[in-house]
Order: sequence, then C-alpha cells, then structure tokens
Amino acid sequence: MTTTAPGNGNVLVIGSITCDLTSFSDRLPQPGETVLGNAFTMVLGGKGANQALAASRAGSQVSLIGSVGNDGFSELVLGTLAEENIDTTGVMRTEGPTGIAHIRVDASAENDIVMIPLANSRLSPAHIRESLDLSARPAEVALIQLEIPHESALEAARVCKARGIIVILDPAPAPAAALDEDFWPHVDIVTPNETEARLITGIEVTDHESATAAGRWFTDRGVQRAVITLAGAGAVVVERTSADSTAVTLQEPFRVTAVDTTAAGDAFAGVLGSALAEGLDWEESLRRAMAGGALAVTVAGASPSLPQREAIDAFLAGQAATAR
Repeated sequence: MTTTAPGNGNVLVIGSITCDLTSFSDRLPQPGETVLGNAFTMVLGGKGANQALAASRAGSQVSLIGSVGNDGFSELVLGTLAEENIDTTGVMRTEGPTGIAHIRVDASAENDIVMIPLANSRLSPAHIRESLDLSARPAEVALIQLEIPHESALEAARVCKARGIIVILDPAPAPAAALDEDFWPHVDIVTPNETEARLITGIEVTDHESATAAGRWFTDRGVQRAVITLAGAGAVVVERTSADSTAVTLQEPFRVTAVDTTAAGDAFAGVLGSALAEGLDWEESLRRAMAGGALAVTVAGASPSLPQREAIDAFLAGQAATAR
C-alpha cells in the first residue's frame, strides 16, 4: 500500500442531513396503485450525513457542516451522528422541520427517492464560511453534494479550494439547470453516475467511450479528475494531465449480490475521501472506494449499509486471494 504524502486523515463534509423513511416491497407500485410492503426503517440519511458516516467508518476524523430543524427527527439524526463520533459543531439548528427522504426499494434492489430538503435549504454560504473559520480541525479533503443550495455548495468549494483542501463533488441530485461555470475550477474530483453525467453534460452515457467523453467535459472545465461510475460496469476515470491532454483508465467492478443500492454512491465518495485524506495514492484510494460502494449494496438501508474499515480491508484481502 503506497502513499503520496502522510495526511492527517481529517475529512470535512458540507452537505445535507435528513431522516430517511424507507419502505421495502417486492415491487414498486404503478401510478395510482397500492402494494403491500414487507419492511420499514427510519434512520439517519442525506448525502452529506451518509458521506460523513462512510468516511468516519473508513477511519477518518470527520466534521460535518449542515442544517437540521427543531423537531423530533433532528434528535434522531444528531444522536446518530454523535454515536458515530462525527463533529457536528458546524451543524446549525433552524426553526421548522428537518429534511426528509422517502425511499422505496423493491426485491431487485432498485430504488426511487423523493428528498424534501426543508432545513437543508437554509444552509447558507455565510454559515459555511463562519463554520470553516471556527473549525479547530484542519481537513485534507472536503466532500460536497447538491442536496443543499447550489450557491452554498459553490461557496464551500471555492473556500475549501483556496485553503488547499482537496474538493470532491458528488453532483447529486443532478441539477435541473446548469451549474455556474465558475463551479468547476474549484473542484478537484467529480464523481457522477451515468444519469448525473448525462444531465450535466448532455452526453448520453451508455458505455466506456461515452463515459470518457462525459469525463472530458468536466476536465475541459477545470476539474482535475472525473470519475464516471457505471454500476456493474465499473468506473471510467478521466484525468487532466495538462492543459490540452487527458489520461483515461478503467476501474473494473467488484462482483457482489445487491440487496439495496441506496447510498452506494455515498459509500464510494466517503471512502474515497477518507483514503485520500489518509495519504493513500490515487489507485489505492479508488480501489478502496469501489470496495466501499460494492459492500454498501449488499446491506439494506442507507446509513446501515455504510461499511466499516475492517470490512473493506477484509473484502479487498478476499479479492486479492481469489485473484491469485
């Protein structure tokens, strides 16, 4: 296992916090139809909180900047974050309800999600700047997503980049309108899936060639690395090597039996950020992130599926033994 430079392992997450209400059924209902489910969970969620948990379980010290309400759901989510040793000094409390995500999962592990931001929509650029100024824990890596106001995500990327922090953007949910072009030069690594890449770039991503084209769309706008995740087909990485050239690599997927794909992308981002913050090199960090995402789909639920460091280590050791 090689390293680029010893990192302090600290990860900063700026993003959403929700209470996830998840129902499980053999199939999802058609419009106007009711189906009987077979299980229900109510747990901490939101892409910001999920990525914070993923990074913490992967071995990092994690700080979270976000916003919750003053209802009963806020006590559930803050309690879980405290149990996971995540610093919530930067989480603001606002009047009104905490964000909610309604998730439905069928027997094939496919899901659909309605996320209602609520308190997350009040996370302001000013609060992000203030929290960063007051932070006593310098971070190596910042993880940002788009379940908070876009102007807040942009400010987070701009301030973190200016402080020399590696900025990883998970552009989910994909924006309905184009993001400010000023966003991309402040992003070191972007990690869209096929759908997010298509909605942002306008390129239909169906194979490695089209994923490469989408990746180059990002690097052309200043992003250092674009990782286009392709579920069972692995990931395509496009890296800007100079002002007018890129290098393209393919990361093969790990084969697992999927139970629920919810939060697989969050596991990927959190483990990637943790590995880079620790000082591991890019190839090893990406491999650990792929393992984290693979393990996440084998467990039902969002936060319950995010793997511990020991599970990632054991999984990779098993993969290495099988390959010999």
